[in-house]
Amino acid sequence: MRVLLLTHSYSPEHSPPQRRWTQFIRSFRSVGWDVDVIAPVAHAPHGRRVLPKKVAGRAFRSDIGKYGERVLRVPFLWHKTTRWGRLLDHCFSALFSALEGLCSPRPDVVIVTVPSLPILGAGFVVARLRKLPLIVDMRDAWPDIARDARLVQGSAKGVAERLIVAVQERADLVVTVTEGFARTLRSRGIGNVKAISNGVDTTARELLPPPPAEADVLHVLYLGNHGESQRLEVVVQAAALAREYVQLTMVGHGVQRRALIALAESLDSPVDFHGPALSPEVMEFYRAADTCVVSLRDDWKSFETTVPSKMYEVLAVGRHVTGIVLGEAKSIIEESGAGAVVACDPVAVARLWKELAADRTRLLTGTSGRDWIHKNANLEGQCLDYVESIESLTGNGIG
Repeated sequence: MRVLLLTHSYSPEHSPPQRRWTQFIRSFRSVGWDVDVIAPVAHAPHGRRVLPKKVAGRAFRSDIGKYGERVLRVPFLWHKTTRWGRLLDHCFSALFSALEGLCSPRPDVVIVTVPSLPILGAGFVVARLRKLPLIVDMRDAWPDIARDARLVQGSAKGVAERLIVAVQERADLVVTVTEGFARTLRSRGIGNVKAISNGVDTTARELLPPPPAEADVLHVLYLGNHGESQRLEVVVQAAALAREYVQLTMVGHGVQRRALIALAESLDSPVDFHGPALSPEVMEFYRAADTCVVSLRDDWKSFETTVPSKMYEVLAVGRHVTGIVLGEAKSIIEESGAGAVVACDPVAVARLWKELAADRTRLLTGTSGRDWIHKNANLEGQCLDYVESIESLTGNGIG
């Protein structure tokens, strides 16, 4: 079996598609499959290459990845970290990804991972022109998010949505990361849909000791993308209201980061901002935290069927979750018993944090979150599910 993956982000970048697909590729390689990955030269989240060429890769050259996969690099477009800057960059890289995909060794199946919409088009073109099965890995609820976010205006809006749906309808398999969005797609008449959520390898993820029984302040951590989808101004405003008993740490990057820093300064909010962190440093941030924020804005209906990938990690390390989420993500927090769900409102969030600071026993979630992960989002089971789905689609088993 040979698999061709088109993605807009891959190792050594640290991003949701990188984490998801590094894990799956490890499993594909363990059953003896060949894997080719087409991805831009590593340049996220800054919009430019900051790593040495030997690490970030060079355009039109291939390298061998951690698990023996062949990584084919395409060029990127230097850009500022804005919505339009990223879109132009994705379009630029998608064009070269399609060309590279047409010239690469013939695979048995093409997989394209979304939410980068230009790369979705590139994957479709490669699969159609080479007459190969296409798997669309929908990590977000498109085109619903595009509609909610008003990414496309005017007559182009309907065209963009129809193009996304057209690819979904023509794909041989559409994989979602939530059951809710899988049901949504099936209700629209898209037949071959399967939910394979993000997973966590609990054997490789440390279960942290509980936070201290006493502390001067409640240490709140947000770790992840600082974008429009998260509505993090609510978190910064809540910290300002709760400044007497809260210290907020925000780790990551995104198009809203500068605005959030300015907002925190104007409100004298107790927030420490840090850039993107690597794995060892991430665990230290988790270790110092009492509760971790998982946030999605509540005025986008598409987020009712969206689960932030970072939530699985928080559950696995055993930290309390402050969930500013709806729908399926809310249900997971409530079912696991590993946190509290609160309205997307600064006053409500500040009130919850005040209650947690006054009664720190509520932070002691024990192994409840990790137990939920082991039962519902164990990485080994998710990888096996993907392997079996590809075998079923191609009729090409592992032995």
